[in-house]
Amino acid sequence: MYTRRQILLAGGGLGVAVLAGGVLKQLSMVTEVQAAETFEVNHTEAEWRSLLSAEQFAVLREEGTERPYSSALNDEHRTGTFACAGCALPLFASSTKFDSHTGWPSFWQPLDHAVASHVDTSYGVVRKEIHCRRCGGHQGHVFDDGPAPTGLRYCMNGVAMTFTAA
Repeated sequence: MYTRRQILLAGGGLGVAVLAGGVLKQLSMVTEVQAAETFEVNHTEAEWRSLLSAEQFAVLREEGTERPYSSALNDEHRTGTFACAGCALPLFASSTKFDSHTGWPSFWQPLDHAVASHVDTSYGVVRKEIHCRRCGGHQGHVFDDGPAPTGLRYCMNGVAMTFTAA
């Protein structure tokens, strides 16, 4: 399990990222204003900790990132549904999964009304963070380098999901 900080430190880009983030904020090119979201499924931190494994809590509640190629769901190819590990909301159909060669389960489209997003400007990089629309659990990020028909790559943390075969 890696935190965002560990990933940046390992890549050696912390100074550049901090500088870039500060410059972007000073120039008002990026805003971090986010509307307060309310979710159908809510728990206290202690309740989440009792419901989730330590790894799941770090990703779903603290926006961590699992190590690449560490999730069994990366190699899951059966027909079925990927759901949020926090609240069991179905998020992705297996028919939209593809091998992105990134080390994380990737999909080109979520199920209807399954996920929500917000702009993530951490580390001076602008990305779109994806979370479960029902419990707010962090799932990963979406990028515009995916396959047809959407051209999107929903790069998700396997530890944040469960899989149910059809």
